[in-house]
Amino acid sequence: MADSVKFWFDPSCPWAWMTSRWVEEVSALRGFDVEWKVMSLAVLNEDQDVSAEYRAFFPRALKYTRLVAAAQELHGQKTVKALYDALGARIHLGGSTNPDEVIPAALAEVGLPASFAEWADSDHHDVQMRASHFDGMERVGQDVGTPVIAVNDVAFFGPVISPAPSGDAALKLWDGVVAVAGYDGFFELKRSRTREPTFAAAATVPAE
Repeated sequence: MADSVKFWFDPSCPWAWMTSRWVEEVSALRGFDVEWKVMSLAVLNEDQDVSAEYRAFFPRALKYTRLVAAAQELHGQKTVKALYDALGARIHLGGSTNPDEVIPAALAEVGLPASFAEWADSDHHDVQMRASHFDGMERVGQDVGTPVIAVNDVAFFGPVISPAPSGDAALKLWDGVVAVAGYDGFFELKRSRTREPTFAAAATVPAE
């Protein structure tokens, strides 16, 4: 039986983007589907004591989150993934910090009308967006962020990786992460990050 996999992401998070490329690779190699689910860094931190600089980022992040939530409600999973890919390519690969440039281009790429951009500034789907967010957070706790992955209802934060592996390296990492997360008493494995997200490269398994 194929794994049942859910992936919670905030479109603005470069680490979630990196992990999503790995999960996409594994899903293609292993033949399982992924349910892509939105979460929100703005919602996660709305009652937290964060820096003014970080808080200033939330309105922009919320635009993308609301846009993806609207895509889920109005067009379903296929559009969610396509829109995430289109947004992420511009935000993370293109380095754009301007939603007024990112959103119209992403909508055009996935075949949604320009008027769909109105959902980025609407709270109409916030109830559903928050429900999706808390569905992910309640599985792993409130002291983590994005991404959150659930495999056959075993959920965990991360992994935080750079670059995203491919081929056998991707599969080895997947099997190891799922095995560790599947132990009921496992809670944390961490080391300090020593690099920024590496978007262009892919890790491979050395020849044996």
